[in-house]
Amino acid sequence: MPQHGKKYADALKKIEPERLYTPDEAITLVKELAFAGFDETVEIHARLGIDPRQADQIVRTTALLPHGTGKVVRVLVFATGEAERAALDAGADYAGVDEYVQQIQGGWLEFDAAVAMADQMGKVGGLGRILGRRGLMPNPRSGTVIRNPEDLPNVIRELKGGRVEFRNDRTGIVHTTVGRKSFTDEQLRDNLYAVIDSIQRAKPASTKGVYCRTLTLATSMSPGVPLDVALTLANATTSAA
Repeated sequence: MPQHGKKYADALKKIEPERLYTPDEAITLVKELAFAGFDETVEIHARLGIDPRQADQIVRTTALLPHGTGKVVRVLVFATGEAERAALDAGADYAGVDEYVQQIQGGWLEFDAAVAMADQMGKVGGLGRILGRRGLMPNPRSGTVIRNPEDLPNVIRELKGGRVEFRNDRTGIVHTTVGRKSFTDEQLRDNLYAVIDSIQRAKPASTKGVYCRTLTLATSMSPGVPLDVALTLANATTSAA
């Protein structure tokens, strides 16, 4: 079990046992509990009622955070010719194919999101073992495999502006960011509801029983605050309407 220090223990004492917090209460408390000397990431952890061993129950989707992630996102686009030029014109930090495939094979990973033109996936596919475990592998389901160069500007703009991609881990939990401690309560709430709505929309058809079992809000260093699931889901649905 991980060992936590005194500041963590003190923060944990402020969370009432057995209590489920409203989203507004949780956001306020999470910001109060943050004790690190930097602008911590605020994260949502959703335990889902899925069987992660079943391919048809994998939850993998994206959410566009209305207020961004609070970090600079470096985008790599695997493209050549016209598409490469379009990517760079649209603000991609890197664009090309062969040179970046070689660099990644050599250990270079100085980017936060990757997009690939469909005609380059034959070369990019070999990077699956490297990029897949880091959540950086272009994938048609997440909209990061593109067929038309004209679609690149919008995808790049979304990735840089606050689009996050996430999937469940091997225990059926989704972990993703909803912003930073320095965000306003309203910004965190809007981003939280955008993520929850995306998780709801990604519910596998084969899932039985309760889909969203627990929701926990936390900063990267602090203990988690349990959310009232029913209220949070209802608010997210209303917000998205």
